[in-house]
Amino acid sequence: MIITNYLVIGSGIAGLTFAVKIAEEFPNRKVVIVTKDSEDESNTKYAQGGVAVVLDKDQDSFKKHIKDTLIAGDGLCNEDVVKMVVEEGPKRLKELLLWGANFDTNSDGEFNLGKEGGHSEYRIIHHKDVTGYEIERALLARVHQLKNIEILPYHFAIDLITDHHIKDDNAERETCYGAYVLNQRTGYIFTVKADSTLLATGGIGRVYGHTTNPIIATGDGIAMAYRAKARIKDMEFVQFHPTALYDVEGGSSFLISEAVRGFGAYLRNKKGYRFMPDYDDRAELASRDIVSQSIDSELKKSGASHVYLDCTHLDMSKFIEHFPNIYNECLQRHIDIKTDWIPVVPASHYLCGGIKVNTKGKATIKNLFACGECTRTGLHGANRLASNSLLEALVYAHNIYKYHAKHELKSVSIEIPKWNDEGTVITEEHILIQHNLKELQALMRNYVGIVRNNRRLKQAIKRLDIIYNEVEDLYRESKVTTSLCELRNMVNVAHLIIHQSIERKENRGGYYNSDNVT
Repeated sequence: MIITNYLVIGSGIAGLTFAVKIAEEFPNRKVVIVTKDSEDESNTKYAQGGVAVVLDKDQDSFKKHIKDTLIAGDGLCNEDVVKMVVEEGPKRLKELLLWGANFDTNSDGEFNLGKEGGHSEYRIIHHKDVTGYEIERALLARVHQLKNIEILPYHFAIDLITDHHIKDDNAERETCYGAYVLNQRTGYIFTVKADSTLLATGGIGRVYGHTTNPIIATGDGIAMAYRAKARIKDMEFVQFHPTALYDVEGGSSFLISEAVRGFGAYLRNKKGYRFMPDYDDRAELASRDIVSQSIDSELKKSGASHVYLDCTHLDMSKFIEHFPNIYNECLQRHIDIKTDWIPVVPASHYLCGGIKVNTKGKATIKNLFACGECTRTGLHGANRLASNSLLEALVYAHNIYKYHAKHELKSVSIEIPKWNDEGTVITEEHILIQHNLKELQALMRNYVGIVRNNRRLKQAIKRLDIIYNEVEDLYRESKVTTSLCELRNMVNVAHLIIHQSIERKENRGGYYNSDNVT
């Protein structure tokens, strides 16, 4: 057993920011970070665009950023939360700079601000087209300077420990006491007993298969919180990024940043027609839900597998300077942006719902906090405004830290049982896991995608129930493996997305059900 004051599950911007702040505040307290891959592997690492922050007060204002966020959220944002996050942005950015993060500047030494879909002004601070990678680097460098933080890479959190695991009569109802963790290198499962647990586990993109997310984005935190009886909300609002590089093979897609359209690129159909002005006055700079639905409409009308992003009319020297990673990735795939259009297709990108938390990052069960993409804070509403996600993580990590700094930490004194896998066997049914995974991903793409309807959603429930029963049987009978746990988590997430989609009777933001059109 590991006993710690703070358990952080996830090593992206949300988890690392909280860990740094709380470790600096309480140098005599212990922080343990559990992450299932290498310490730098997270959704944060792949964030290309940047952080939306109001810096140029002459051109921009908090009021404009708030308005843009509310428009994107389509009436479902919590306005108080939006105001708080936007106004806190400059302070949180300043801390990133103090920790050593570098962002692009112009010849005058001022930040070179970008503009993305849904934004009315240039306010995106970035590091070329690898902003998340730079933030991750700076945060990990700071983490390694703090002796009271321990990182456990290649460790997988299986389940949160709550009162239903514990026979002690003193165990409080709906309270989190830590987590059961699998050492993926040894196969050993142990207990992490924590006074406070933070879920910062990122997104759910792998549930759809075709995604801009890394392979680790399997919704683990949301699924663990759901099984622990925490409230999960707004799971129907899955944001599809309009422009993922089309890959015949499917699977993880390389993201062509929103900022490329902000830079002036055009979307064209297979006939070369620039179609976005037909759908929205903002054309290519419309919000992601509108652009994704527009592309989906074009694909269904034409039967094509993808559309194109045309950058050939842009200043190429400036483009390469601004987007070197995108330019080189395309070149490696034999696409010369100077002369060739980039084949693109919408892919699962970001979840606007998740674990319901208050402004302090508290979930609905005691001692459990959550931050980042796995949460539903009220900022995004029905659709996230581009580059608001890294901002949200910074602000909420700070709020969670401030809460812990002001409130006494109550030590867990009750006895927690060891992980019990008596009667289970080492499974050799890896083919069954892979088969069910592929079936689940195809089900979600085809039945619960950009445009949904009630018949497909009801069919999805029936098919998911079959997968669920097979996976649960295998889980009960087998020694735990990461792939089995991830599949189990993705099934839970799919269940939440489908059922909350059925419950929504109106189309808002990123959610579109053709049966709701009157």
